[in-house]
Formats: sequence, structure tokens, C-alpha cells
Amino acid sequence: MRLVPLIAVSAAWLLAAPLHAQQLATRCHASSSFDVTVQPDRLVFDRPSPAPRQLVLSHGSLVADGASVRLNAEDEDRLALFERELRGLVPKVRAVGRRGVDLAVQALHQEAAGMGLGAASRSELDQRLAADAAELRQRIDASQSTRDWQGAAAQQLGNRIAADLTPIVAGDLGQQALQAAMSGDLDTAARLRDQAADLATALRPRLERRMQALAPAVDALCPSIRRLADLQQGVRDAAGRPLDLLSVDGR
Repeated sequence: MRLVPLIAVSAAWLLAAPLHAQQLATRCHASSSFDVTVQPDRLVFDRPSPAPRQLVLSHGSLVADGASVRLNAEDEDRLALFERELRGLVPKVRAVGRRGVDLAVQALHQEAAGMGLGAASRSELDQRLAADAAELRQRIDASQSTRDWQGAAAQQLGNRIAADLTPIVAGDLGQQALQAAMSGDLDTAARLRDQAADLATALRPRLERRMQALAPAVDALCPSIRRLADLQQGVRDAAGRPLDLLSVDGR
């Protein structure tokens, strides 16, 4: 669900593959076709199509594709409350995102501990994990828009983090395989080479299971999301179209 963007940061952690927007949509049965940007004086909802392509909410007012929409008092109150409650939800979403980063670091440390990595590799991995986690936390705290975590932006971040971490583990396993081969233990050498080659594929399901510990925190967001969906019900733009800022349970 794009309306709750910052959990999607976890999807960018390619090796950890923590809880992401699709899982949030599954757990809360929520979806949205809009990206949302939280600005000091307004909320901006954008999408490529269909119209309205942009909706701006500010203290109970509504602008749809650049045109002000006349609202009755009840709808103004609904949108003002929608904006206030969404702003109140943002810190909670940030907290879940940060918790996702913490769980990902813990899970990767636990997985690395079971691989028999050398001291130098463990030290380098710890340093890279700490640096990448710190950057992710900073991005979570600074982000004001779902666009920061969509498409190419998330993929680029995920690729860079994977490029930081994968060579350390794969290189150590490759060195272990070489040493095993030189000592005549060809079976162990083959196993280690296969483990290095299939690193990301093999780790992903185990790490995903570990990240399910985040699910209760996401579940706790669902009532607030349903509340937002209820507040927008019945509000329409100047052309009579429902806002559909988000949908819960298909409505």
C-alpha cells in the first residue's frame, strides 16, 4: 500500500527482504493508486492516471487537478480529520520501518554466524551492516514521500546494499572452498562453492521467516488505515468522482 510508504524501505534491503508494501496490503487488505507527499501545510496525492491525477488536501480544503473543490461542512471536517490522522500515523510507520531495519541486521548477523566466516570477514560485514543500517534509518526519518521508496529508487538502494554485503560473504566462502580443495576435501569444497553461488537465493526464505516478527507491529497499524478509508468515504471531487485515496477490503 503506497499510503504507508516507509515500511517499503525494508523491501530495498535485498538480502534481508523484510516486510514490504505488498505484505502490508495483504495484512491490512489495503491498497492505493496514489503516491503521497507529506508537506508542512498540505498532503499531495499523485498518480499517472486516471483523473483526478492530483489531489491536494490542506486543513479541510481540496484541490483536484489544480481546481478548488467546493465542499460542504461535513466533508471539510472529514478531510481535515483525514489529514490530521494521517500525519499522526507517520511517526508510527517510521517506527515500524526502523524496527524492520533492526530485525534485518539481527537476522543477517545470525545467518552470518552460522557460516563459519573468518574474523576479518565478520568484522567487515559488521561494519558494512552498521553503515547501511544507519543510512536506512536516516532515510526513513527524512523521507516525506512514498516516491522515495518506489520503483527505481528502491531498486537502486537495494542493489547498492546487496553489492556491499554479498561479496564479503561469497568471498569468504570461496576462500574456504579453495582451502578445502587444497587439503583434498573435494566434497566440502563443492558444497561451499554451491553455497557461495546460491547465497541470495538460499538466504531469502530464511530471512523472510525471521522478518515475520515484524507482523504484529504492522497489524497494529491496520485500524488506523481503516479509519482513514472510512473518513474519505462519500467525499467527491468537482466532477463527482470519489477520491479513492485508499481502499480497504475492496471498498
